[in-house]
Amino acid sequence: MGRRPARCYRYQKNKAYPKSRFCRGVPDPKIRIYDLGRKKASVDDFPLCIHLLCDEKQQISSEALEAGRICANKYISKMSGKDSFHMRVRLHPFHVIRINKMLSCAGADRLQTGMRGAYGKPYGTAARVDIGQVIFSIRTKDNNKAVVIEALRRAKFKFAGRQKIIVSKKWGFTKLAREEYVEKRAEGKLQPDGCYVKYLSEKGPLKAHFAKTLRALA
Repeated sequence: MGRRPARCYRYQKNKAYPKSRFCRGVPDPKIRIYDLGRKKASVDDFPLCIHLLCDEKQQISSEALEAGRICANKYISKMSGKDSFHMRVRLHPFHVIRINKMLSCAGADRLQTGMRGAYGKPYGTAARVDIGQVIFSIRTKDNNKAVVIEALRRAKFKFAGRQKIIVSKKWGFTKLAREEYVEKRAEGKLQPDGCYVKYLSEKGPLKAHFAKTLRALA
């Protein structure tokens, strides 16, 4: 017997049902990789950030997330190279979906109990998504804008419902607006920290302050 179509599990009906000591025997989610591309790129390398937003309150299965991730990754890698971006999957499929298996063989009516004890067995996982929640985020260089938008447009076809592509005003994955980032970086108030930046506090010993400032300007 094959998988049920995702339309059976599209809407958020009940409470979240995560994997726990009471809910055992849950199959592993299809999606395993949540960060891809050039993950170790410095915060200065990729100033542009583009998000794929969900526009409906619904559930997205782990299979659909994996299909969307592969689709976007393949297109960008083909068009601008595998080191030209850093993509992050922002949803995690923690919600367990259930199935009440019915027998369809001959003489099934003797074995089957119909709707008696209809609480199903774990069958797969899905992510519960709200309106305006980010599905994918991609940071890249400004000249790759069209390629990334097209990749996310293609990834949209893997999901039910409606999604929107938003070009962020922030610098990469940081919380700072682009103008603010450039200004603070020039003043030496920020220190790169992987995909993000650290604020340099003005409090503390002078010796430490000078050392931090020299490191940030380096």
